Amino acid sequence: MASRSVNKVILIGHLGRDAETKFTPSQVAMTRFSVATNRRWKDQQTGEWKEQTDWANVVLWRSENLANYLTKGKQVYVEGRLQTRDYEDKDGKKVYMTEVVADDVILLGGRGDSGGGEEGGFVSQPRSANRPRQASPASPAMDEGMGGGVTDDDVPF
Repeated sequence: MASRSVNKVILIGHLGRDAETKFTPSQVAMTRFSVATNRRWKDQQTGEWKEQTDWANVVLWRSENLANYLTKGKQVYVEGRLQTRDYEDKDGKKVYMTEVVADDVILLGGRGDSGGGEEGGFVSQPRSANRPRQASPASPAMDEGMGGGVTDDDVPF
């Protein structure tokens, strides 16, 4: 029997900070942002409500136009895959980072929206038939500041 695997992430949450867009040396846009998701439950022992916030770092390739709308507090739908990469920090210690490489990002109505309210206000950057699916670069040797560790050889397109 052939082995199967699935690497799919779907998040609906709020942006924790404004998105930052940087460009690779070959002028490919890379946008980074973080998404907060919350879960709430009632503690069985105390009967108190508890809440936990999880943060996901997201990377979006080739969507510099969408980055202007990705501002702190906006609610977003993100669909993509998990990717783990490693690099050495300034002290020479190996650091592992897991992030979501987004295929689709949809802005939803909600907190942080300006003007117009929630109705009809969403912007989408989905993968479509006319934009072929390509592997996103693994981007090794990049530091937390999205610095220039990416070269043309790292980007497969």
